[in-house]
Amino acid sequence: MLSPEIRKKIRSIEIRTSRLVSDVLAGQYRSAFKGRGMEFEEVRPYLIGDDVRSIDWNVSARVGEPHVKVFREERELTVIIAVDLSGSLSFGTRAELKRELVAEVAATLAFSAIRSNDRVGMLLFTDRTEAFVPPKKGARHALRIVRDLLAFKPTGRGTDIARALDELASSLSKRSVVCVASDFLSPAGAKPWDGALTRLRRKHDVIPITVGDARERELPDVGIIELEDLETGALRAFDTSSRWVREGWAEAAEERMQTRDKLFRKAKAEPLSLETGADFVAPLRAYFGKRESRRGR
Repeated sequence: MLSPEIRKKIRSIEIRTSRLVSDVLAGQYRSAFKGRGMEFEEVRPYLIGDDVRSIDWNVSARVGEPHVKVFREERELTVIIAVDLSGSLSFGTRAELKRELVAEVAATLAFSAIRSNDRVGMLLFTDRTEAFVPPKKGARHALRIVRDLLAFKPTGRGTDIARALDELASSLSKRSVVCVASDFLSPAGAKPWDGALTRLRRKHDVIPITVGDARERELPDVGIIELEDLETGALRAFDTSSRWVREGWAEAAEERMQTRDKLFRKAKAEPLSLETGADFVAPLRAYFGKRESRRGR
C-alpha cells in the first residue's frame, strides 16, 4: 500500500513530466534517438534538392524520368532505465533527494518514450540487482516505473555499478537505449566501472546520468556536525568551523569528481550531469540537442 505522501509525489511528477514532454521536449526525444534501421517505403519522382545517391536507376530508365527511393526509419525502440538505489542516492539538501531527482528525470524519459511508441523497462540496483521491470508500452506502465522508483525499498545499501552494467550487457539481446542514473561514486576498493560501461556501449546506446548535491562538494560553517555514510552506516564528526576541514572536504570531493570524469573519458561516454535543487530541463534539452546535431552530421 502506497503512503499518501508517495501518491502525492507520483501525481506531481506525472503532471509535471507530462507537460514537459508535450510542451518542452516535444520532438527532441525522437530526433535524439535513432530507430533500429531504415525500411524501404516507396519510389517517387525526383524533386529538386533530393540526394542524387537515392536515385533508383532501374525505375528511372523504365519510366523515362528520374525517380528516387524513399526510406523511413523503423522507429520502435527499447529504452531501459537503470537506476542506482544505493544509500548515497537517499541524500539531498536542496529541497529534494538525489533519488527524487532521478525519479523526475526517469519519468520524463519514460513518458517521452511512450509518446514515441517505444517500449520502456527498468533495472533497479545497489550492490546487487534489486528488481527488473520488463519493457512495455503505455502510460500505465510509465506510471508503474515512477511508482517503483519512489516507493521501492532496496535490500542493499552499497554500490556495484560494474555488476549492473555487465548484467545489462549479457541480458539485453536487442540493441537498446540504456539510461544509467547514478552518482557514479563507487566506494573505495570497488571494481572500476569504465570497462563494464565500454562493453555495454559496444552494442547499446548508453546515456550515463550523474546526479549530485552541492553539499557533497562543500561544507557550510555550522560548527561540529556528525555525518553518516549512507552506504555503510559509519558515523564521523566534523568541525566545520575549521577552514582546514572545509578545504579538505572540497579537495576530496574534487578528487572524486576527477576520478569519475577520467573513467567516463576512458569509456568514451559523455554523461548528462544534474544537481538536486536545480531545474533539469535545460541540461536535458541541451543533451538532446547535442545528440541531434551529431546525428545530422
